[in-house]
Amino acid sequence: MHVLNQTKSNCRPLIFLFALTLLLSCETATEDKVPTYETFYEKSKGTETATYQETIEFYIGLAKDFPEINVQTIGETDSGYPLHLVTFNPDGDFNFEHVRAEKATVLINNGIHPGESDGIDATMMLFRDLAIGKMESPKNVVLATIPIYNIGGALQRNSTTRVNQNGPVHYGFRGNARNYDLNRDFVKMDTKNAKTFAQIFHLVKPDVFVDNHVSNGADYQYILTHLFTQHNKLGGKLGKYLEEVLRPQLEESLADKDWDITPYVNVFNRPPELGFSQFMDHPRYSTGYTTLWNTLGMMVETHMLKPYEQRVEGTYELMESMISIVEKEYKTIKKLREETAHENLELEKYHFNWQVDRDKGSALQFKGYEAAQPQSEITGHPRLQYQRDKPFTKETTYHNHFFPVDTITVPAAYIIPKSWIGILERLEANGIDYFELGENISEQLETYTISSYETRQSPYEGHYPHYNTIVEQRLEQVQLMSGDLVVPTNQEGVRYLLETLEPQADDSFFNWNFFDTVLQQKEGFSPYVFEDLALEILQKDSVLRTNFLAKKELDEEFAQNWYAQLDWVFQRSKYREKPFLRYPIYRIAKGSKAEDLIPKE
Repeated sequence: MHVLNQTKSNCRPLIFLFALTLLLSCETATEDKVPTYETFYEKSKGTETATYQETIEFYIGLAKDFPEINVQTIGETDSGYPLHLVTFNPDGDFNFEHVRAEKATVLINNGIHPGESDGIDATMMLFRDLAIGKMESPKNVVLATIPIYNIGGALQRNSTTRVNQNGPVHYGFRGNARNYDLNRDFVKMDTKNAKTFAQIFHLVKPDVFVDNHVSNGADYQYILTHLFTQHNKLGGKLGKYLEEVLRPQLEESLADKDWDITPYVNVFNRPPELGFSQFMDHPRYSTGYTTLWNTLGMMVETHMLKPYEQRVEGTYELMESMISIVEKEYKTIKKLREETAHENLELEKYHFNWQVDRDKGSALQFKGYEAAQPQSEITGHPRLQYQRDKPFTKETTYHNHFFPVDTITVPAAYIIPKSWIGILERLEANGIDYFELGENISEQLETYTISSYETRQSPYEGHYPHYNTIVEQRLEQVQLMSGDLVVPTNQEGVRYLLETLEPQADDSFFNWNFFDTVLQQKEGFSPYVFEDLALEILQKDSVLRTNFLAKKELDEEFAQNWYAQLDWVFQRSKYREKPFLRYPIYRIAKGSKAEDLIPKE
């Protein structure tokens, strides 16, 4: 017993020491397992950006630990991977139908150009800080993000394609898996990415849209520049609110945090203090596309020559400021969007093909660097060189007012022959309502003939787009077939319809080559046979004969070209095929008898 007692007595401190050691080791193990939620960017001390896999794993980790965050996969991309939509809502409700009833939604798009990775890392930290309570959660705003939109480009990791960019060490490539620039694809929708973006956009229906970018066309002091959608093009109360309230409030909020920001410096290899104009975001671009749905849109453009850590921090601060503004302004924003959507249903006229108004401008106190033009050691010619040791603040003219070149009367509906399947696919992707004709019918409709157009001589995003398109409009009796589509304009997507189906519009389906088959004549004439018929045509039509003789007299080249003369007569005769140069989409004029084709609700 004594020995046992002695042994027992001697064991007590050992048992206590063992228990203490076990307790401490358990505590250490527990502490090691507590997630820090540190991003790859932060671990690299601000020098690296997360890969695609690291980015998605980070968000999935947050969603597992925080019920305020939801991650879902949606649709396809050209890379073979789906897109992800990550949502932060402190209420834990991720049904956007419910969200829209009470709150505003901000959608952030990242990695459309994966070499411009600032937003990828900044948004990861933003969601993390909201989840862990480091940043106060908005009560009236739900935040959604596409973590990396261009997955194919993100997977093409390199350190050379952004030749002038100051970090990160490695990054993705601008082109997607099929080498498309996705920020030119929102209307033409050549990629699976664009089709899935439309699905996400119409699911979320954001009140505010932010697309994070990096760019440089000149050197200046700013880290941050903003590219809001053009306010005249947005139009009405919403455009006025964007220009007079939202933009100034964002600038003031950032200034209060000692972050200077200026409008996107829209110059290339030219000193910006000479003046510059606002960038025109046509519907091919993200903010131009979102504008068609009355969403307040902006691109963040950080300056690629600034250190990566500063650019990411600036992007973070800008998004934080935008969320705070929307939190305060959400009722006004939702009200204006609702009023604008209602007013668009009653549109009588529509303006497009906007041009810079050189007679109007704003004065910026622009913070730049003195520019010199020393002789290039390579070319022997003057080169542009900014002198960072000579900063300045100068009043600079900023042209941010535009006017429309073209105005049309809005039709009651468009009719699209059922054979144009590619058009139907894009309408359906954007939730456009339409009806099918139940029988063959002949109706008097407004038609377009393509009078003239120009075509780019070099490829652009898989196309040779047309521009400067001019059409001639007339009323004609048109034979319609059962199954042809009647597309009313009295719907939410009216601006999308007008911008894509009016051939004169900059980003119309016509200008993107969707109807090029009508630009090729399929039938012709044999000159030796048509010669006698052409003479008969001119003899029977005195007006045509007078115009023909006048052209021969005034146009020497025409007078010397016998084939051109015969072709001139042929093109104005009943023998020319109707599909040639005839735009195959028709318009139902408001108040016309054909309006009866539109089903009454």
